Amino acid sequence: MKIRQNIRHFAAKKALTMPVVGDIATEKLVDLHVRVFGEKADPAHREEREPHMEVFFDLTFDTYVAALESGFSEAEAREITHIQANFDFYNHGWTEMMEFPADELEDHYERYEEFFRRYDIDIADPLGDFRTREVPEAPSTPEKLDDPQHPHAVGGFADDVYVENEAGEVVVGGQEEPEDVDVNAAPGVQDADVDESEA
Repeated sequence: MKIRQNIRHFAAKKALTMPVVGDIATEKLVDLHVRVFGEKADPAHREEREPHMEVFFDLTFDTYVAALESGFSEAEAREITHIQANFDFYNHGWTEMMEFPADELEDHYERYEEFFRRYDIDIADPLGDFRTREVPEAPSTPEKLDDPQHPHAVGGFADDVYVENEAGEVVVGGQEEPEDVDVNAAPGVQDADVDESEA
């Protein structure tokens, strides 16, 4: 999968593993992800999907922390949560929101299969053990699976995590974590604006 990575992602990683600050950062990051993916949704369905996305994304931050604790890098841990989201989008037929084509679902699952199996995560159940509370239902559009359109998907990156850095360079596996990351750069810790690159 191809994702972006900048200093704010490392600051978010630091914030999400801290008491109190982690809750603030999670709330802001959930809002960000709902906005970013909501803007990719069919406008006719965006509003009805938002309550589902809000709880779903909130629960994936528990996955993110568990992945970090399992030794995955920031980029890998974040990619794992994005894969969970894409499983969910696929299950609902929300193909216009997917970040990689549907025919790469198995490839992405297999790369993290050991982690996913440990927490009973699979394509049909993207949250697995991280489904610790009810996720609001949202209407599906299964007819889109017959001829999936992926206007926001980037294919051909299923064999590793590919990171686009702030210079626009694509680095396989992610960047080295900077020293002395300032947690104040994390979304929500201060009232700085955030954009799609933080998702």
